[in-house]
Amino acid sequence: MSFSPQSRVWIYQSNRKFSSVEQAEILKKLEAFTNQWKAHGNELLAKAEIRYGYFIILTVDERQANVTGCSIDSSVRLIKEIEQEYHVDLFNRFNIAYKVNDDVVVNGKEDFETLVNIKQVTTDTIVFNNMVQTLEELNTKWEIPFKNSWHSTVFAHLL
Repeated sequence: MSFSPQSRVWIYQSNRKFSSVEQAEILKKLEAFTNQWKAHGNELLAKAEIRYGYFIILTVDERQANVTGCSIDSSVRLIKEIEQEYHVDLFNRFNIAYKVNDDVVVNGKEDFETLVNIKQVTTDTIVFNNMVQTLEELNTKWEIPFKNSWHSTVFAHLL
């Protein structure tokens, strides 16, 4: 199934890594959801995935049908259910994900700020820009060096 580069994406970042068992269970839930996801009765061409054990990514190709407020609400309800069932935080925008070697690490804003301050996070550290909105942006602007990200403007005073 081929998705347009302009497909919309939503990224939900967990505050902890899902176990492989949890990932399998969550993917089943997500698949069941995306297979029946509709907008005003029209089926949405959608897929879900988990990347790095931390990120739930929903993708909808709007060439088939446009996403509506109601359909977005239904996806948010599902994500909230997953959040409660697995005792994770998927909506905290102050949790910041970055890479150390090839491992993903998630820290709260204060801890991240400290790491920037003590140069454990540098301008070249890869950070995750969960604000991307399209599949094309996911592929090109999601994993980017700190210096090219919104993070660098928020933490500029520390650089």
